[in-house]
Amino acid sequence: MMINNDTELLFPLRVIPALQNMRGVEWQQLIDHLLSPGVQELEQIAFTAIAAKLCGCSACNADSFRAMKGCTQCARLTFKRNRMSDRELLDQYQAAFEDVRTFILKKESAV
Repeated sequence: MMINNDTELLFPLRVIPALQNMRGVEWQQLIDHLLSPGVQELEQIAFTAIAAKLCGCSACNADSFRAMKGCTQCARLTFKRNRMSDRELLDQYQAAFEDVRTFILKKESAV
């Protein structure tokens, strides 16, 4: 069994810088924002959600080809090969952000 230090259970935030310059201007602006010092944790969670979904993190396991390549390579290939436009990816990100925000607000109001 091959062990790769770049493989984790879910999409790791440390991979975001490797996704710069992978797509168009709108994508670049999103990545730049996610790497900025003032980014909200909810925004990072939303990006993790769409990345994990698109990269298939839930189906990844230690013996899979993706795991052997590592999260960075998997994410780069996934976003490079994805046929959605930058706008569609950003729309998915916005929807994920709203889902995360709604979830957190529900949890906070239940306490």
